[in-house]
Amino acid sequence: MTSNKIKKHTEAWLTSFIINFSICPFAKREHDRGSIHYAVVKSDKLEQCLESVFKECQHLDCNTDIETTLLIFPNNFSQFDNYLDFLSLAESLLADQHYQGIYQLASFHPDYCFDGENSKDPANYTNRSPYPMLHLIREESLERALNSYPHPEDIPERNIMLTRQMGLEKLRTILQKCYIN
Repeated sequence: MTSNKIKKHTEAWLTSFIINFSICPFAKREHDRGSIHYAVVKSDKLEQCLESVFKECQHLDCNTDIETTLLIFPNNFSQFDNYLDFLSLAESLLADQHYQGIYQLASFHPDYCFDGENSKDPANYTNRSPYPMLHLIREESLERALNSYPHPEDIPERNIMLTRQMGLEKLRTILQKCYIN
């Protein structure tokens, strides 16, 4: 599959789910501004995937017009446990390269399951995506957005309630439709 097709699937997920249902109330602004960078990492090698995280931090350093990056890994980390191991290594890499406090990682995976939760809980869909991916976020911008949003601490609970109200079938359908484009 081409990188453009993977980016289209990811953007379809972002617009049809994350933005449409305000899962992240800050995503629409950045999408409308065109300040989201989609980076497809085709490698299936762990070292190259970690290197792509570091390179994307450097890319963000040099491109202040890009607010956030979605690093998409279509050929690796299909097993959620392997993805979690990669996420842990990526977070360590940010710390080792002195990016802790500058960039933050949010995690998304097709089989995302919150620790200790049932895999069939619709709330897991708040972090389910078409492909394994990391969301690199500028911490300074995130802090500004959270400070300007009334009761940001309520966002996760709102999303849990919303996804449980929507139910598994509707959520599965939304995610599957992302692959149609």
